[in-house]
Amino acid sequence: MASETAKIPTVLSADELLDKAFGRASKVSIGGSDALDRLKKTSLGKVTAIGDIIKDTLDKYVDTFPRIEKEEDFFPELVNLVVGLDQYKKSLGAVKWASNRTEILRKEALRKIRRSKDPRFIDMARNEFYGRISSVLRQISKDLLFLQSARDKIRKLPYVSAKVPTLVVAGFPNVGKSRIVTELSTAEPEIAPYPFTTKGIVIGHMDDGWRRFQVIDTPGLLDRELEERNAIERQAILALKYLTHVILFVIDPTETCGYTLEKQTALLESVQRGFGGVEIIIAESKSDMLHTDSGRLSFSSETGENVDTLRKTVVDALRRIDLGEEEDV
Repeated sequence: MASETAKIPTVLSADELLDKAFGRASKVSIGGSDALDRLKKTSLGKVTAIGDIIKDTLDKYVDTFPRIEKEEDFFPELVNLVVGLDQYKKSLGAVKWASNRTEILRKEALRKIRRSKDPRFIDMARNEFYGRISSVLRQISKDLLFLQSARDKIRKLPYVSAKVPTLVVAGFPNVGKSRIVTELSTAEPEIAPYPFTTKGIVIGHMDDGWRRFQVIDTPGLLDRELEERNAIERQAILALKYLTHVILFVIDPTETCGYTLEKQTALLESVQRGFGGVEIIIAESKSDMLHTDSGRLSFSSETGENVDTLRKTVVDALRRIDLGEEEDV
């Protein structure tokens, strides 16, 4: 999706697009055998230039904005959160209508000009086209402004692939989540902006030699009970839910993270309720400081104890995810 959103061009306002089209048309001047022939050829050239610029520009908007084919998915949910899907679809539909209308008006004007031998009628047909095409663009003026804003917001969305099995790391701050994301990742994790998290999401990648996986930490989202979230934050978590295949929930039994085991267990139960059907691996961090008799896998990012075991447990779980055709490693 990153490659798709990067292709979205700057969206011009209706007035900017008209200025661009008419500016190009003003430079059209075509010679002819006589005054009528010159007028006709020049008028045909101006109408063609305006029609081409407007239609090509509008078509490019429609073609380069991401297609929302399935609403119950991560990216569509993000788009809905950031700009609103209903208006997004409506505005793209309006732009498509304007493109089609431009083609119809251009063909009508060209036909009238070609058939006429009256200079006044040629001028009238050309000017009528100018007026009608201006009216069409002004009808979608608000839609272009909306898409202008939407483009800027969509381009800032993080790139995460729905075609790659994904591990989401959850747990309170300071339990060791960011460290284990780094330990599991084959390269330095990237921080990408995400709506409603001040720190952005941390995205790492890992592979087992033939298959690629995503590892994601979401500071600000899954570090407080879901029931305490406001409506917008819950929607953000819903978007994340479509992406999550396995959850690694990290518990700090030493409580040096600043949260009691009771509070951490309550958060775990909240995540379990909110992500029903998603496999959850529970692991205890900071084993160099404390081992418990909970029976859970314990690890230490500080000493490396059981990190390889944790990695194998995570990879085994992700291998069981069947997404059909997946992205190459």
